[in-house]
Order: sequence, then C-alpha cells, then structure tokens
Amino acid sequence: MTEFLIRNFIKNHDDSDNPAVRSVYGKFAGKVGIVCNLLLCMGKFFAGIFSGSLSISADAVNNLSDASSSIISLIGFKLSEKSADREHPYGHGRYEYLAGFMVAALIIVIGAELLRDSVIKIIKPTEVLFGILPIAVLSVSILVKLWMMSFYLKIAQRINSETLKASAADSRNDVFSTFAVLIALIISHFAGINLDGIMGAAVAVFILISGIGLIKNTLDPLLGKAPSAETVEAIRQKILAYDGVLGTHDLMIHDYGPGRMFASVHVEVSDELTLTECHDIIDRIERDFLESGLNMLVHPDPVAAEDILALDVIVHEIDERITVHDVRVVGSQSPSRVIFDCVLPPNIAYSKSKIQQTVTRKLQEKFPECEAEITFDNGYASIPKTGAEK
Repeated sequence: MTEFLIRNFIKNHDDSDNPAVRSVYGKFAGKVGIVCNLLLCMGKFFAGIFSGSLSISADAVNNLSDASSSIISLIGFKLSEKSADREHPYGHGRYEYLAGFMVAALIIVIGAELLRDSVIKIIKPTEVLFGILPIAVLSVSILVKLWMMSFYLKIAQRINSETLKASAADSRNDVFSTFAVLIALIISHFAGINLDGIMGAAVAVFILISGIGLIKNTLDPLLGKAPSAETVEAIRQKILAYDGVLGTHDLMIHDYGPGRMFASVHVEVSDELTLTECHDIIDRIERDFLESGLNMLVHPDPVAAEDILALDVIVHEIDERITVHDVRVVGSQSPSRVIFDCVLPPNIAYSKSKIQQTVTRKLQEKFPECEAEITFDNGYASIPKTGAEK
C-alpha cells in the first residue's frame, strides 16, 4: 500500500536524496496523517459518547492531537525547503527538527491530560456501555495505526527524517493505547470490573515515557550532537587515503538540517611540501567531499612526522587516549620550545598542570633545557590521533 501511494503521488520518488523530492515525501506523509487521524478521531468520538467510556474519548482526543502533529510536520517540511537568505545563509533545514520537537512536546501534553482524567475516573468510576460500535471502531483503529506506523517508518528511512520517526513512534504508542482500551472494555463487560480509569492511566504513563524519549531525539541535532563514531571514522579514512596526508584532527561537523551538513578539519602534511603542493592536496579533499554532499573546510598543518611520533610516546605513557597535534619546534639551539595542542579524553585522572609538568620533565630528560608549551583542546568529534599513520 505504501509503495503504491509513493509511486502514484510522489514524482521522482527514487531520487529521495534530492532536497525537493525529500520535501515532497515529508509533506505527503503529513497529509496522509491528517486525513487518517481526523477520520479515527471522529469514529472514536461517537463511540466514546455512545459507550460513556473516558478511555475511548481520550483516545479520540489523542488522534486529534496526532492530526495536529501531522499539520506541524507538514508546516515543518514546507518551511525547511526555503532557500538560504541573508539572515539564514545555511538554509532553513532546522525547521524540520523544530517540528519534530513540537510533535514530541504535544505527545507529552496529551499524556499528562490523559493521566489526569484517568486518575479522576479511578476515584469516581462511571459505567461503561458495551456494544458492537466501540469494539468495531477500536479494532479498525488498531489496524489503521499499524499501517500508519509502517508508512511513516518506510518514508522516514528513505529520507532520514527524525520528525517522521517521531510520528511512527507515536503511531506505535496509539496501537498499544487503543489495544489496551479495547481489552479493558471487554474485561470490564464480562468480568464486571471497571478498568476504564486504570487502563487509561497505564496508557498515559506509556505515552509520557515515549514522549520524553522523543524530546531527547529531536533536541540532539538542535543542541549540536556529536557525529557518530562511524561517521567520524569514515571521514578519517577518506582523508587519510590522500597522498601526502600524515594525519587529521579537530573535526567539527555542523548540522543545519537534513542534507545541509558543514564540517571543518585540520589535516597534517609534511613541512617539506611547498605551499602549492599543500594547496593542491587540500583543494582535492574539499572538492571530493563537496561532491559527496558534505561542505568541508580543510585547514593544513605542516608538521615533522618524527616530532609527532616522539610526543606520542611521551603522552601515551600518561594516558593512551591523549592525542597531540600542531607540533612545532621553535629554536634550533638550546633552550628550544616544543609547542603543540593536546586533546584530553573524558574522565582523565591527571590535571592539566600535572600533564604539563610530566611532559616537560620527560622532554628535559633528552633535551635538558627544552620547554613544552601545551594548548589543551576540546574534542568536538571523537576522531583519533593519526600522527604519521600513513
């Protein structure tokens, strides 16, 4: 069914990496969500009035919120396709992340409202009428929501959308909540036990937990989540494959929305290369990354490979996770200064002053009047040190 809809309603559907086609996917998913959720809301609304069931009525309100979420998603995809302008030179792709955040926030609000009403229903239970209409409406709702979950997931995977992943998770929650309401209705009728309020409260707690998780997932890209280890390693290996590259460090990746990734990195090259040779290497790296969809700014660091290896040995005696880069030796006569940057791992047992003293002492064991000047860096991506790896 999903493939049929995609083939008939989305032009150039195979070109999902194209931002324009990606936006069409997102807007189409939003429209499908609006229609399905409004129909389910109306059906449950009448079934709730007929049976007097708070949990069914709450489920109807939940579907109404889902329709609102689909509208938010639709607006988010529409806004995110706006071209870059003077005030927003990196585009408007983060509107999609904001839409996902609003969907997650709405899920939490609905969960809290449902929990409050369910507690009231537990304290003051009311009779729930059993009938074919509520059973049929709830059963159809479960089937529709199962299809919607699959629909959202397939499109989310095609266009890598956190917003649609949130919508898929919400549809999954609706399956559980509606199924729980259905079971409670059946048990209440045949066992004579009023479970309407209790089941509503259980569903509300589940929705709240899911909503909190979705908030985290949608906030991460907005707050500047570090790239995955797989992404970092792939970039590292690609850079190291170029002739003349000795190592790489200080990788930073900025996410301005799906398909709008910018990055910067320092690349170590031999200090014996000419400026023209160095520029040729850097230019090829930047051009190749741009062709693969990543706008990369490369800063060259001329280094002497033997200096990096010597310092690697010293800092690894302190902690094997420490990395060094931008190594420079100033002054050919004693005393000399060894200047370099040092990236410390989290939870290291040594203070910066202790590391400074230890490195200086070990350098002076070989070069008595040598001084070490260390700049301690933050690791914005967990890219390993690569001094003279090639």
